[in-house]
Amino acid sequence: MKVNQNIDESLVEAFKAGDRKAMASLVKRWHKTFCNKAYWLVKDKDVAKDIAQDSWAIIIDKIDTLKEPRQFKYWAYRIVCNKSMDWLRVQSIKQKNTIGYEIEIQKSTQVVSDNDKLKQQLLKAINDLPRAQKAVIRLFYLESYTIKQISDILDISVGTTKSRLFHAREKLKITLKHRNYEN
Repeated sequence: MKVNQNIDESLVEAFKAGDRKAMASLVKRWHKTFCNKAYWLVKDKDVAKDIAQDSWAIIIDKIDTLKEPRQFKYWAYRIVCNKSMDWLRVQSIKQKNTIGYEIEIQKSTQVVSDNDKLKQQLLKAINDLPRAQKAVIRLFYLESYTIKQISDILDISVGTTKSRLFHAREKLKITLKHRNYEN
């Protein structure tokens, strides 16, 4: 991890000093990861690629404002996450404005094991969380980021990160407990 930060730091500093090839190296190192991060949030490959591309435009434009070049990864992740959240916000508004929009969930006829049912319930419960809590849960449990890293990525305080994680866990407990009684 330290080595990666040192590579990023020297590439950022080289780019700031006028070496255009340094940015090409940064793009080569991080573009796929940024696409994956955006996809993880928006669940649409084409949109994720667009978000990553838009994020690079911002990164290139704003890289001179990056005070700590070794923090490039987290700074850039925050840009990708913010662009993704902006897109999700717009989609949410569009969805609310669509009259008569309904989502039908088709029930599978195949037999599902108890473990698979629990996984499905957990994923559904996570997807039903508010966007901010869902992001923290996914970063913490699925991506294995620390509280500090999540706060850097989402550009929120450590306390806010802890609070969102706590409230998300509580909602999941209540939701899953309630669903188990329904079965």
